[in-house]
Formats: sequence, structure tokens, C-alpha cells
Amino acid sequence: MARSRLGKGLSAIIPDDTFSGEGSSRADAPRTVAIEDIEANPEQPREMFDREEIESLRASIEVHGVLSPLVVRREDDRIVLIAGERRLRAAALAGLTEVPVVFRDAPGAQEQLELALIENLQRADLDPIEAAKGYARLVDAYGLTQEQVSERVGKDRATVANAIRLLRLPDDALEALRHGHITAGHARALLPLVGAPDVLMQTLREVVSKGLSVRATESLVRARRPDAAPSARAKRGTTDPVYDRVARLFAEALHTQVKVAPGKKGGKITIAYGDDDELDRLLSTIRKGAST
Repeated sequence: MARSRLGKGLSAIIPDDTFSGEGSSRADAPRTVAIEDIEANPEQPREMFDREEIESLRASIEVHGVLSPLVVRREDDRIVLIAGERRLRAAALAGLTEVPVVFRDAPGAQEQLELALIENLQRADLDPIEAAKGYARLVDAYGLTQEQVSERVGKDRATVANAIRLLRLPDDALEALRHGHITAGHARALLPLVGAPDVLMQTLREVVSKGLSVRATESLVRARRPDAAPSARAKRGTTDPVYDRVARLFAEALHTQVKVAPGKKGGKITIAYGDDDELDRLLSTIRKGAST
């Protein structure tokens, strides 16, 4: 009997011999279940389902059927979905009344969440916020360490830690990330401003409206963060705020960190840049300002 092809996520949680002829009588072999008898996974990490993707999957199912079985578990007299909610929705839209499933022994909500995370992450179906919330739930609700989470879902610890840190951002910033207005790199760059929400939101709007790079965003945040290094004059004990104000105006105009260090005769202005591309951007900005 020809072996069915599994997606990466399902291949990680369905035994290799599920579709072999010898395994057809196994307890975990695929069987058909009525769609109306399947309950949604209460631990589903996905919060958004792309309508176009569901429609595309529906069209495929109408022609080829459901090729990869859903993963479910029994809970008393109920059948609870573990993985495959997109296929379930698309199959219902295609007019199917039954779908193939594999029963999995998943005794607790923690394993349900782990399996759903694995299936979605390996298929690259989760957006950064959904993944972060899934990781955080495994830590907060089930007491796993970040190292344990990384082992369970097959991601390195830094990836898990950085994802969870993003949840410190305000909702508007998370929505900007979810909808692709900023990248995860931009979001991480904004984290030092969490303690100054008004400054963070002003910076976020500027990053989106001007299409700033991650490097430029990092520089802008360094100039605006509440704990930014004081000017050289302030370090010497002088309290004149004029130079700090001038430095802020330069930073806002150039979108990078600027320091103004007054001296006995004149002073020095230091403009920070991250790489050659940002240096070119600064030069272009200064030239445009000079020509107006």
C-alpha cells in the first residue's frame, strides 16, 4: 500500500507506521469521524486564521479530499481536536460531513498545547505573537522553564526567550507586528521604551510611517530611552538643559543617537550610526536638509 505524505508537523506527532498495511488494525490508525462530533482545541495557540488560506485549502479538499488526518483525543464521551483546525474548517466549507482522524493519547491540557504548538510551528503557521503566547502559556500555566519549552517545540532557547519578551510591548505594537507593519527585529528594538509608553508609541508611529530599518530604529530608541546616557556637560555637574534639548532635536531629525558636548570654546556633536547603509542614510538626510 502506498504511504501517504505527511506535513512536517504531523510527521512529528503521528507514528511512522500509521499508514502502513501492517498498522491498519492499530488503535492509532486513521478512522473517519463526523465533523459535528469534533470539538475545537481549547489550547489552540492560533488566534487568526487567514481566510484566503482556508479558501485555498477548501478548493484542494474538494478535489483531493483531506490528505492528512486530523489529530484528536478522547475526553470522556467527547472527541477533542489537538491539531488540524484549518483542515477541519476547510473540510466543513467544502461540504464534507466526515474527516479522517488519528486518536492520540493526550491526557492533559499541557500536552494538547505542546502538540498544537509543535504542529503549527513546524508548519510555520503561527505569527510571532501567537507563538510567543504559546511559549508563555507553557511557562506560566504549566511551570516549564524556557529551556524545557525550547526542547519540547524544537526551537533554541534564545528564540523562545526573545519571543516571550515581545509580550511586554503594548497592544498597538503587538498588532503592528502581527499585521506585518514592523518585524520582530523592530519589536525587540522598541523594548527599552516599555517604561515610557508615550515615547514608545511616538517612536512606533515614526518607524512605520517612515519605513525605518531595524538599525535606524535601534539608534532612535537609544536616543529616546529614559535611561539614555547624559551629555558630557551634565556629567560635569552642569544642569543647563539647553544642550540636551538640542541633542534631542538632532536625534529626531536624523533618527539616530546624537550627543552634544559643550566645551570652554565651542563643543562637539557626535552622531551615531550602525553600519555603512545607515551612514549613507544620514548623509542623504543631511544633504536634503542643506538643500531646502
